[in-house]
Amino acid sequence: MEEQQHFDELLFIAKQEKLAKSVKIHNEFNDINTIAGVDVAYKEQSSEVVGAITVLNADTLEVLEVQTSIEPISFPYIPGLFSFREVPPLLNAFNKLTIVPDLIVCDGHGIAHPRRFGLACHLGVTLDIPTIGCGKTKLLGEFKELAKHRGATSNLMDRAEIIGKVLRTQDNIKPVYVSIGHKVSLDTAVEWVLKLASKYRLPETTRQADQLVNKTLKEHRENTYEKP
Repeated sequence: MEEQQHFDELLFIAKQEKLAKSVKIHNEFNDINTIAGVDVAYKEQSSEVVGAITVLNADTLEVLEVQTSIEPISFPYIPGLFSFREVPPLLNAFNKLTIVPDLIVCDGHGIAHPRRFGLACHLGVTLDIPTIGCGKTKLLGEFKELAKHRGATSNLMDRAEIIGKVLRTQDNIKPVYVSIGHKVSLDTAVEWVLKLASKYRLPETTRQADQLVNKTLKEHRENTYEKP
């Protein structure tokens, strides 16, 4: 059994490394009118996962559409391969949308990943839609301390490679970790995250998706408890 699990892990690592070659690190989009945020959460004491997606007006940040998907976890817990757990429910939620977003901001990392293929890359390549990774915590890399004011940045380095930017979105608060997902340059990714985080530490796309996934979890839990 252990040998089989080890083999499967190597198989998916190889798949991840192959898919990583498809990531495009330059801007490949026209006008950005709609932006989506995505988030994933796990239902406590069960083997279910919730994927949520919110689509916002890129100018006003008004929520235009939301969709969710609750389903059994289809992939084991393996560090470095989380996107294989989280992409399926996000794809199912995405497929329910009537508005196809021009850009997606993920609550997770893009190329700031050991194999340069985090959730933002996986979702972007799969959907062929521009994506940005915006993580709340660092997965890997080192950076020099950045200034305390909003808009301050520092390169996130893995050895001699720039894998992202550490960005302070509000004065005197913890920074976020921005990286390329797919079809968006790093500078453009930083610009969008800063624009989307006009009032709070996290971009509004992430805030809305997080609220949606928590609301969905709560409602699902209450409905489950009400069953005889």
